Amino acid sequence: MTPRTPAPRSRRDRPAKPALTHEAIVAAAVRIMAAEGLQRVTMRRLAQELDTGPASLYVYVAGTAELHAAILEDLLGEVDLAAAADDGDWRDRLAQVLLSYTRVLFDHPGLAHSALVARPSGPHYFALVETVLSLLHEGGVPDGQAAWGVDVLLQVATATAAEQSARAGDPGSEGDHDALVEALGQAPSRTYPRIAALGADLSSGTPQQRLAWIFRAVVNGTAGTPRSTDRGDAPS
Repeated sequence: MTPRTPAPRSRRDRPAKPALTHEAIVAAAVRIMAAEGLQRVTMRRLAQELDTGPASLYVYVAGTAELHAAILEDLLGEVDLAAAADDGDWRDRLAQVLLSYTRVLFDHPGLAHSALVARPSGPHYFALVETVLSLLHEGGVPDGQAAWGVDVLLQVATATAAEQSARAGDPGSEGDHDALVEALGQAPSRTYPRIAALGADLSSGTPQQRLAWIFRAVVNGTAGTPRSTDRGDAPS
């Protein structure tokens, strides 16, 4: 017998789709990123996921860049800010907060690159900035220097996460690193005396140790470097 073609279902018989909301859109975007990568988080792909038209999404997000910023804002809720309230030197606590932020980006490689230009403006981002500023204030960093320093600290963390995630995705990066270490170790001392003098120390330490040191160095520089432009001086 020839199989009967099922009768088309009336739209009234179909379950109603959940109403679109900004939260639902961001949640769907995060799911797509986790399953397919950030490059697949486009307005068209998102509309397909939500069974709607791309035009409907523009009511809630202006475009892909704003969508990526919204994803970043959502994931910033994973940053551990609790270290700020621990005992110990304020610089160490600040480094722990920034290391947590870096790890969140590192866990989402595509997002780490997008975060270099994405500008979230939600409560999770504000909580991160407020925590960094509060620790700088606790350490006696002048407000003007802290206002500029927070931007540098987050840029360093973001760029580091983007660089490390790119290396993690490149199968040959470890070999390139080993080759560089070997080449530095063989540098002739007559031509490169300081490289030869430092030797293996140039590549010593774990990535986390080096990054924590970088944060402390930037913090110390922020605390000790006046904003010379406040006095109308030319930058030195």
